Amino acid sequence: MTTEFNLDGFDSPVPVTIHPGASSRTLTKEHVLGFKGFADWKAQLGNSLRIQHTDKEHTFYGKPASLKSVEIQSVDWFGPNVGFMKTKPVIVSDDGREIPGICFLRGGSVAVLIILRPRDAREERMVVMTEQPRVPAGSLSFMEIPAGMLDTSDNFAGKAAKEIEEEVGLKIPHSELLDLTQLALSKATRNPEGLLDAMYPSPGGSDEFITIYLWEKELDRQEIEDLRGKLTGIKTQGEMITLRLIEYEALWRECARDAKTLAAWALYEGLNRDGTLKRSLKRQLTGLSSDGTTEEMPTARGRRRFQK
Repeated sequence: MTTEFNLDGFDSPVPVTIHPGASSRTLTKEHVLGFKGFADWKAQLGNSLRIQHTDKEHTFYGKPASLKSVEIQSVDWFGPNVGFMKTKPVIVSDDGREIPGICFLRGGSVAVLIILRPRDAREERMVVMTEQPRVPAGSLSFMEIPAGMLDTSDNFAGKAAKEIEEEVGLKIPHSELLDLTQLALSKATRNPEGLLDAMYPSPGGSDEFITIYLWEKELDRQEIEDLRGKLTGIKTQGEMITLRLIEYEALWRECARDAKTLAAWALYEGLNRDGTLKRSLKRQLTGLSSDGTTEEMPTARGRRRFQK
């Protein structure tokens, strides 16, 4: 049986249809609206549709688009909760053009670029990579920087620190993580829609956004070498992870298949080149902002800015 309900928050109520074959169990309006990926997507799209009426540089200014309907085509469950959702929204501009877009909704993720320097040769830089099965890529040994999906909370730094502990075996305080995406995008000149301070690896098909952190640390050489080839991961979740060490200078070449690794490398290079990284690391060590006041850690949302 097809289930229908109206989605509020737009210029007019938007009909939502749950396809009868969307789920192996009963999928309700409450399940859909309670799925964080759907709720965040709805909020972002609603904001973007409003902006087109006021931003004269917007592509759809003068011929605004509107959301006409949403079809829920399929879902996958994580226990009692929706984990992934595939939808087909129908968005049509005022001049009758339909904007294509089938959406795989999964929510956000975090990734961490871990750069370790041996104390006896600080100019050396090693990057900690994980090698694990990635079935969608048809791979049983895909190389990437440590990463993980966000849960229902917005504690991005906390989730990043947890992933490092689970995948690498190193326990670190949140305060030692530096948000590379926020640092770079804080200087962006245009973001009228209020998109998150994150990297979107596949915006043509998925809502996924990735906040990329840096953890750069000096360790004894033996501590670094002990990570090489280490087997990690949460066995109860089917994780089978082998740690690899890659020289930083070879990272862009050896790990170019992974979008988040390339993005992390590009952010690190760019922020290092313009001096932002050095200043930020110094402030992180001293706990002071540029005007001498105490600087707090960023708040959870990707739109966050340092609070003075």
